[in-house]
Amino acid sequence: MHFINNANISEKKKRALKNIAWAMGGKVASLLSVLVVGIIVARYLGEEKYGIMNYVISFVAIFQVFADFGLDLIQIREESKEPSMRDKIIGTTFALKLCFALIAFIAIFFVAWFMEDDLSIRIYIMIYACSVILNTTWVSRNHFTSIVWNEYVVKTEISRTLIGMLVKIVLVWLKLPLIWFICSLVLDSILLATGYTMSYSSKIGSIKRWSFDKSLARYMIKQSFPLLLSGAAIVIYNRIDQVMIGNMMVNKAHLGIYSVAIRFTEILVFVPTIIAQTVTPMLVETRRVSLERYEKMSRVFMNITVVTCILLAILVSLLSYPIVYCTFGATYIGASSVLSIMAFKVVGDALSQTSGQLMVIEGIQKYASIRNLIGCATCVVCNWFFIRRYGIHGAAYVALITIFVSGTLADFFIPIYRKIFYKQISALCLGWKDMLQIKTLLR
Repeated sequence: MHFINNANISEKKKRALKNIAWAMGGKVASLLSVLVVGIIVARYLGEEKYGIMNYVISFVAIFQVFADFGLDLIQIREESKEPSMRDKIIGTTFALKLCFALIAFIAIFFVAWFMEDDLSIRIYIMIYACSVILNTTWVSRNHFTSIVWNEYVVKTEISRTLIGMLVKIVLVWLKLPLIWFICSLVLDSILLATGYTMSYSSKIGSIKRWSFDKSLARYMIKQSFPLLLSGAAIVIYNRIDQVMIGNMMVNKAHLGIYSVAIRFTEILVFVPTIIAQTVTPMLVETRRVSLERYEKMSRVFMNITVVTCILLAILVSLLSYPIVYCTFGATYIGASSVLSIMAFKVVGDALSQTSGQLMVIEGIQKYASIRNLIGCATCVVCNWFFIRRYGIHGAAYVALITIFVSGTLADFFIPIYRKIFYKQISALCLGWKDMLQIKTLLR
């Protein structure tokens, strides 16, 4: 932050850079804590119980997107456009999210009842489902995002992370059963809900000022519905593999092993995210000044991101055995072969994220949800066949197929995105030529 404060740039850019820095810092802290705690908890619980815990998390996560109903982005957008309507927008969003969260909670109960024969797993699911209702407090978080004050959001999340880590370590030390770890996940949501609400009350104002507006509610539902479809597709094709493994394979230990590979994949995927968040503001400014220079910068941006991720994927794939053995231990060594496959998912994510950023910058994101729907359909259909025949390795291959189909191949079939598709293919084949052009992005 000291470097940004002393930089010779406008106050507006300083604020934007600080916001990005806080966002990335919070994400890094969250990912590292999830990995560290995951290692401790996974070693203690063992493959089967760790698999059950991840099954419960993925099961509820699918319903969470319906509880959110795509309202978060609409709230942020509307607050940015009409700051004077803050209390009405937040109050209306909160009321809608609470209503959808209650519906989602009821849906979780019925689906879990019919899908799960194991009573204990049903209980775990319903305990963790309470987080769906607690997450309605994210309307406070959204407000800080709309006014570019990520500092308070990140401080809350880091505090939650540290307390959550301590609680889980104590649970391991006391050698408590799985249900306590499920309850600790709900505690994480309680800590976030409390933190967001307290930050809002101390920095912005009382939540008692929030109000509900019926006409605004109708408008927000209409605006958020397309985002719901897109968000649901993304969550389903990112989580459905774990739910399907949990349901289609009798031994939940397989899911525990698969989940270990996912923990490392989530960290890898953050690499293209960091690059995209850093470079995107520069691309926006460049396009406003010169389209010719923008075309060059956007090409270099995609090429460098993709090639960096290819090299990273190869490295992690080759070192997958020692990576898993030195962290999660010999019990989970089966995850190394899955990780050697899933490491290449970061390449697909690089192609998907960079192209997605270019779509937003160029104002052609209207059809982006089609990509997600294609990915969702591909994931469900392929997993149905691959998991039955190849188990968790089949799910790993489907994860690769899905991200490349939805994030790259789909662009060829959407005419307005075909130009970006050719850039993606060029990045895969010839991107290495631009690896020395990184200064182009920083000028």
